[in-house]
Amino acid sequence: MKILRKYKFLYAICLTIVCIINSCTKDVGKISYAETAFPNEIGEIIIKKCATSGCHNDISKEAAAGLSLTSWNRMFEGSNGGAIVIPYRPDLSTLIYYINSYSEYGTIQLVPKMPFGGSALTNSEVKTIYDWVSNGAPNASGLVKFSDNPNRKKFYVSNQGCDIVTTFDANSMLAMRATNVGKNSIAIEAPHFVRVSPDNKYWYVSFLAAGALQKYRVSDNSFVAEANIGFGSWNTFAISTDGKHIYAIDWSSSGKIKKIQTDSMIVKATLGGLTWPHGSALNSTNDTLYVTSQISNYILKLPTDFSSYEQIVMDNSSIPSNSPILNPHEVMMSPDYSKYFVTCEKSNQIKVLSRSTDQVLATIPVGDVPQEMAISKSKNYLFVSCMEDVTTYGNSKRGSVYVIDIITYAVVGHVYTGHQPHGVMVDEQNKRVYVTNRNVISGGPAPHHASLCTGRNGYVTVIDLNTLKLIPSLKAEVSVDPYGYSIMH
Repeated sequence: MKILRKYKFLYAICLTIVCIINSCTKDVGKISYAETAFPNEIGEIIIKKCATSGCHNDISKEAAAGLSLTSWNRMFEGSNGGAIVIPYRPDLSTLIYYINSYSEYGTIQLVPKMPFGGSALTNSEVKTIYDWVSNGAPNASGLVKFSDNPNRKKFYVSNQGCDIVTTFDANSMLAMRATNVGKNSIAIEAPHFVRVSPDNKYWYVSFLAAGALQKYRVSDNSFVAEANIGFGSWNTFAISTDGKHIYAIDWSSSGKIKKIQTDSMIVKATLGGLTWPHGSALNSTNDTLYVTSQISNYILKLPTDFSSYEQIVMDNSSIPSNSPILNPHEVMMSPDYSKYFVTCEKSNQIKVLSRSTDQVLATIPVGDVPQEMAISKSKNYLFVSCMEDVTTYGNSKRGSVYVIDIITYAVVGHVYTGHQPHGVMVDEQNKRVYVTNRNVISGGPAPHHASLCTGRNGYVTVIDLNTLKLIPSLKAEVSVDPYGYSIMH
């Protein structure tokens, strides 16, 4: 009996050991990444191979481009260059650029190859991450970043050299979506101007070479419709305050204006025979349109039925001239519509005119080649991008943003925001001013990464509205030639 009990005891011990061994074998490689919010198959790659000591973890991220990959949320905080993953766009996500070694996942393959100092990811591993980003890069619960609040504050940048409009989350200043625009998927059609409708439901984009004005939904960036406006270099457009009409401007030696009804996207009227029309703005009652004549000393003022127009001369000659004297580029109404501002890129001035009399109230010198404008209602500041300014900061820096008090007309400051600043957007909610820097000619910073299109990537920087200083930690690289711009109202 003692021997039998001994064997039973030994059998029980062996059985326990076998169970333990089987249990351990079964659990190998089955680590849960639930606490990181990554889907398990993604966490298996990123946590094990990227979020490691000395690389992209919370401790060492500052030496690794400011990027932590310790969790899904950390990944969507981005790096020093902005977002590394744009949901649904692996072709525009730098995470893919750095881990990819295989042509089927894109021709942009950046160095140093990640994981840094380790073995390159296998084809299967790259495909797993590529497909995940293609499907929106959701977290373990299936949530796609930025999809929880379609009405979040956003701003838009049209990349003129790549037929892409980038949507930014204004709160984090991360690129949250990217939309291919235009009619032709082969030739570049140059999206020049983008504007959000007054009700924040739609955004519209015009092109230098598409013969169309397109309409997209703000909620999901889906295409709605387009107006066929024919051949032209379609630069700016003005939207009526009720959102019912758009006035699109063809910038050419014999330019045109098209009046488009936005619900049907049908052209209702055309005015032609204008000399280099460019910037545009409407009065408060939407019955008068102001249009700059870019190679001249005047702007146009016309009723929105296009029955006539007059030329408002802005220099001392009182005679309209189509010579490069002032070269008015853009026009903007003051918040109370009592006056309007005009950038004059030849004379390097801002002209301030009374809306009631159309007389010049003030002439304000600014930096070289003033272009676009934005107004802060809370500060009574006018921000002016001087795209080719090599005077204010010297030849080593190209560009400046001037800040003008719209009550006293005094220049209260200027900021170097980057190479060739163009678009300017005021975000009163976050107390910021966003600036698109075109960076299309030599002398600017080398882009962090290559582009899908020919040319150099530009970038977006931010001015603190309270201090009028550049916020160095907020800089986002975008695609080629970020030209057009708009922010939700």
